[in-house]
Amino acid sequence: MAEANPLRGFPKMRRTAVSFPGNLHLVLVLQPTSNLQHSPTDIGFRFSQEDFTLKMPVVMLSSVTDLLRYIEDNQLSSEFSGVLEYCNSDWIVLRTAIESFAVTVKEIAQMLQTFGTELAETELPDEGNAIDYLLMAHTDKYRQLKDDIRSVLRQGRQLLSNLEASKTAPEDPEGQRDISQDWDRVQRLLAQLRDMETAFDGFFEKHHLKLKQYLQLLRYEQSFHEMESSLHQMIAQEKEIACVGFTVAQTEQLIKELDTLDKQAQEEMGRAQIIILHGHQLAANHHYALALIVQRCNELRHHCDVLTASLRAKQAALGRTRDLLLRLEQTLRWCDEGAYLLANQLVDKCESKDGAQAALQDIERFQEGAVPPLSAGPDILSLEYESILTPQLQAQIGAAHDKFSAMQGMIQNRQSSLRKLLDKQERPVQPVAPRPEPRSKSPLFSPKHSVDFNSSLRFSFDLSLPGKKASRKGTNSKKIEVMHDYQENRNSRSFSFDGDESPDILSRHVMKELIETEKIYVEELLAVLLGYRAEMDNPALSGLLPPMVRNQKEVLFGNMPEIYKFHSRIFLQDLEACLENPERVGACFLERKENFKMYERYCQNKPHSEALWRQCSDWPFFQECQKKLEHKLGLDSYLLKPIQRLTKYQLLLKELLKYSVGDEGTSELQEALNAMLELLKSVNDSMHQIAITGYEGELSDLGRVLMQGSFNVWITHKRGPTRMKEIARFKPMQRHLFLHERALLFCKRREEHGEGYEKTPSYSFKHCLRMSAVGITENVKGDIKKFEIWYSGREEVYVVQAPTLEVKLAWLSEIRKILTSQKKVPQDDSLQPCLASDRHQMSSSSSDR
Repeated sequence: MAEANPLRGFPKMRRTAVSFPGNLHLVLVLQPTSNLQHSPTDIGFRFSQEDFTLKMPVVMLSSVTDLLRYIEDNQLSSEFSGVLEYCNSDWIVLRTAIESFAVTVKEIAQMLQTFGTELAETELPDEGNAIDYLLMAHTDKYRQLKDDIRSVLRQGRQLLSNLEASKTAPEDPEGQRDISQDWDRVQRLLAQLRDMETAFDGFFEKHHLKLKQYLQLLRYEQSFHEMESSLHQMIAQEKEIACVGFTVAQTEQLIKELDTLDKQAQEEMGRAQIIILHGHQLAANHHYALALIVQRCNELRHHCDVLTASLRAKQAALGRTRDLLLRLEQTLRWCDEGAYLLANQLVDKCESKDGAQAALQDIERFQEGAVPPLSAGPDILSLEYESILTPQLQAQIGAAHDKFSAMQGMIQNRQSSLRKLLDKQERPVQPVAPRPEPRSKSPLFSPKHSVDFNSSLRFSFDLSLPGKKASRKGTNSKKIEVMHDYQENRNSRSFSFDGDESPDILSRHVMKELIETEKIYVEELLAVLLGYRAEMDNPALSGLLPPMVRNQKEVLFGNMPEIYKFHSRIFLQDLEACLENPERVGACFLERKENFKMYERYCQNKPHSEALWRQCSDWPFFQECQKKLEHKLGLDSYLLKPIQRLTKYQLLLKELLKYSVGDEGTSELQEALNAMLELLKSVNDSMHQIAITGYEGELSDLGRVLMQGSFNVWITHKRGPTRMKEIARFKPMQRHLFLHERALLFCKRREEHGEGYEKTPSYSFKHCLRMSAVGITENVKGDIKKFEIWYSGREEVYVVQAPTLEVKLAWLSEIRKILTSQKKVPQDDSLQPCLASDRHQMSSSSSDR
């Protein structure tokens, strides 16, 4: 419908036609009633009709009554004689509000997009204060946007309320439809605004959290670097403190400084633990830099462990140094007191029998006092404190020993003189007053003198071991002589005694043999450690030492120092205490059962030791050491002593058991014998185990070796739909089996070419069976020495032929024990290498003979 004024109406109609070309179907023109308005209208319509672009009918109406013929009165407002309740100004205000609301929603969307881009592109600073300011600024802007969104939401809700109030009567469906469309539009805008608000809240929350975590990380990194610097500084301070002192006072001062540093370190490490705990809390809160924080925690923990270990090691070294110096001071004090005693024994009083007797008693009481630490020899002390020994401490030990030796010589000379006086027959003497010996006011070894480890007083000596006579060959020759053949070929003593002797006497004879051979064994170990191992640190022989041995003492000698300490300090004393009570020997062996396991490590290292010896046996260093020791045999023979001694114990225990039938302690002797035999078997099994080659996993994961031996093996197995058999009449495979606690290994024995040391067996790994999946059939028809081992529900069956029936029964008994004990044990992932290698080797096991 056109407006009343056609001059104004037609341009609008043309614009409307351009915008909505398909919505206009009929044009109704209501002409004005006055003549004044009628003529311009006709003229305007006539002139504009030529270029009027609307190609549709135009109806000219002269009155409102004519208009009602085309449009019903309920579609017209009151000004056109209609009944439609319509206010153009209200409609314009409502439409303007809706359009303004839509524009505002669009502006809010643009603002949120701009702010989101700003947050994403903001470069993060490296200072905590700047990050705090950034967090505050972003939070303020976010709150402003939230206020704007809430304001727009209130505006939208107000529009909805107005549209609800503007709904027409139910009999006017057209008006109802228009309002519903406007209501739907506003509702869509409100929903869009809420969605934008929700998305923006989530984005800002993630950004804000990341920014806070970045600030936490920055401050944590700062705390970490400060603590790391502090720990590094303390580690440097610990390194500046010497690990040994040269006097007791100096050592105690070093210990005091180290204790002070230790207290400071404990405080710092407490703070480090707080930082580590804070890092764990950050990691538990799902910090985005989780890997870095965990790494920092591990680094701090490592620094703390290094500092703690260094402090404890240095405290132990200083403590042992102080103990050594105190023992040296005790020796020197004993020398001073002895010298003071000798110097104050007046000659004129000692010439009488009573005076000589009193002087001799004074010396004997002095000798019965505290025994000086160096009475056992300086080499024993050096070996005991080998870990902290320095050349200067070694020189102090030598100086103290020289002084001790000199004092002993003086005391022995004085005792010899006094005994000669006592043995003299009394005879008349001329009444001539003897010239008194001048009394020394300050004797050489007076307690008033300070302790001097570097005294110029030196005496020549021979280093003699317990039970040996001192050598008199030279003034500077240090001689260690230990050479006893008490092994299997010993003919000097036998255990076949006369039948007249009682079992108790025979047991004591065996007991004496055990103790005597134990002493000889300890002496031989000491000779090797002092004559070879300790000489490797001797600068005078460094040019003769093979280069490949310089840092390989632990390989060449194994744990022989540990074995020596056990036998010399513990086991020999235990055996000596059983001399009069041989029945207690069994309990003695059982109490030290765990200590004897050190022999397993020695035997496992023996092949490496022999390989190293073969490379360096011709070097002059070992020949020089053998020459000084005057040994008839080389070092390799003495390196066999621990293994030979281990085999000797079970022979001696058997002899004791033979003469102790029915006596008290017989059961313990039998248990001790069984324990030593079990140890020998375990050592033998471990020696075979270390020769296994080709196993990809760790053999230690399979548990202890329980049994090992060679067998004939036939294999029957099926793989998938195809069943493959090896019929029993075919030639069997030769396999060496190792029964571990958790697996059964099949190996092929291979003999290396060569002679002597070079000819050693090795075992090529073939496949492995987990004991948790193993079953057994104890009897196989046709051969009492055969039994079956089936695997994975008889998917694979191994027919095993033992060399004897006894071997078969022993293996079946041990396998039954394992299967019984493993019923309650779950499968362990550590056997995966066993499974993988089993499947890999199975494909070639049938063809490999």
